Amino acid sequence: MTETPATFADVLLRRADDEHDGLLFEDSRWSWRELVQECADRSAVLQELRRPERAFHVGVLLENVPEFLFLIGAGALSGATVVGINSTRRGEELAADIRGVDCDLVVTDAHGAALLAGLDLGLPSERVLECDGADWQARLERHRGAPLEPTAEARDPRTLLMLLFTSGSTGNPKAVICSTGRMAMLASANVMHITRDDVSYNAMPMFHGNAIMACFAPAALVGGTFVLRRKFSASGFLPDVLRYGVTFFNYVGRSLAYLLHQPENPDEKRTRLRAAFGTEAAPLDRAEFERRFGVAPTESYGSSEGAVVISHGPDAPPGSLGTPPAVMPVQIQDPDGNECPPAEFDVDGKLLNSAECIGEIVNTQGAMMFEGYYKNPEATAARIDGTAYRSGDLGYRDKGGFFYFAGRAGDWMRVDSENFASAPIERVLARFPGVLLVAVYPVPDSRTGDRVMATLSMADGEQFSPAAFYQFLTEQPDMGTKWAPTYVRLVEDVPVTATRKIDKMRLRRESWLVDDPIYVREEDCYALLREDKRAEILAEYAMFDRPTAAL
Repeated sequence: MTETPATFADVLLRRADDEHDGLLFEDSRWSWRELVQECADRSAVLQELRRPERAFHVGVLLENVPEFLFLIGAGALSGATVVGINSTRRGEELAADIRGVDCDLVVTDAHGAALLAGLDLGLPSERVLECDGADWQARLERHRGAPLEPTAEARDPRTLLMLLFTSGSTGNPKAVICSTGRMAMLASANVMHITRDDVSYNAMPMFHGNAIMACFAPAALVGGTFVLRRKFSASGFLPDVLRYGVTFFNYVGRSLAYLLHQPENPDEKRTRLRAAFGTEAAPLDRAEFERRFGVAPTESYGSSEGAVVISHGPDAPPGSLGTPPAVMPVQIQDPDGNECPPAEFDVDGKLLNSAECIGEIVNTQGAMMFEGYYKNPEATAARIDGTAYRSGDLGYRDKGGFFYFAGRAGDWMRVDSENFASAPIERVLARFPGVLLVAVYPVPDSRTGDRVMATLSMADGEQFSPAAFYQFLTEQPDMGTKWAPTYVRLVEDVPVTATRKIDKMRLRRESWLVDDPIYVREEDCYALLREDKRAEILAEYAMFDRPTAAL
């Protein structure tokens, strides 16, 4: 490789004559040459559909299918901005996502079109195209064999290639900007995990940065083989790894835990796996995965914003995030920008000075690495402080220089690697008949990330029915797929602060370890949390050395 590519179009065009396997999906195969041509064909379609007076923003609402990948490539060649639409969102929240990033075209399928039906997307219905429909297919046929020629916009590294949704503390979604130049840079930065001989497997959703930045982009740079699965399946993982000869895979959150719930199989030691890279897996899960598969996953703390990276190396304590690169000046800072003192622990490992040592994770020179949130200057400004990038995440650092995660500075949570705020969930739960007040907040999951907890106060004379509550949640069209509370606490009076705001920090500290009635979500109902079940859950937290409440 002679020089670092300036744009992601450059990355793709290096593969224009490459007959090496580029994409494997179910029973289909594309060489890199064929894949790049598919991208070029769609680039021509997007240019034909472009309306000069509108932003060249193309929303993609699809599962992990080749069309999604081809459209990202089409954006790289045409100068279009591809918006990865979060398919777990519903109703007005989903529509607001699409309107807020100025989508002038949405490419989806029959399932996605049904989700969008009747919503105000801010664009005419004919601008929603189904990729498995006759109109899209006819357009593609007219442009088969389109020239592999990037537009002038596509050649500019500053051109927006993708907008990737995340969520902030206010409940409003934010779209992280990723230019075509930054995507090319990330391909180079993440290529340490992948070689041309590797077969990289991705089952993480393509609307997240992890799938593209940590798996597809580096595979494209070196010309390795990329395997795409429609959606994550714990039972399908081992058969896929064996079928395709997978050597590398990426993951987020509880994915490893789900894999390890599968019965142990002798074939786990007979794969070609040599590496795995991801975020937020519990230390015990990483150790168990290594025992069963013979591969030690590599962990890293980061985000789509890309301005802070902390990696868990072999010398890092099991519960830590690890350390940042030597060239990245990361600190733990208090609200005034002062560096917090190191954490102190007792002989049992209990944190002794949490009030002093916990602060915000900040890269003091990271502002230049963050490209901002689309049309959200307030949220962008909250991340930028002179030359510093403020992550919005809380952490602490021990005397050895290792960083630990301590939660989120804002009122938001991360469940199964999905980020979202509490306000939209509260708006849904407030519609439940008889509810007077509702507070939604995160409590720690027993392995990684958070669980959703809700505290409800019922109006005088109203009784809480767990069966009715479960049924109510299933009927709400704007209920995100990860939003249903795991725990529901019933109180007569919701605790409030001196200014009469709901005291969520107190609720988070109390968690579900209180005498009030607590209901826990089971497979198809909510059941009262009894002492034997509480003990079972506490044992799981102890096994994985996880806190049961906010620090």
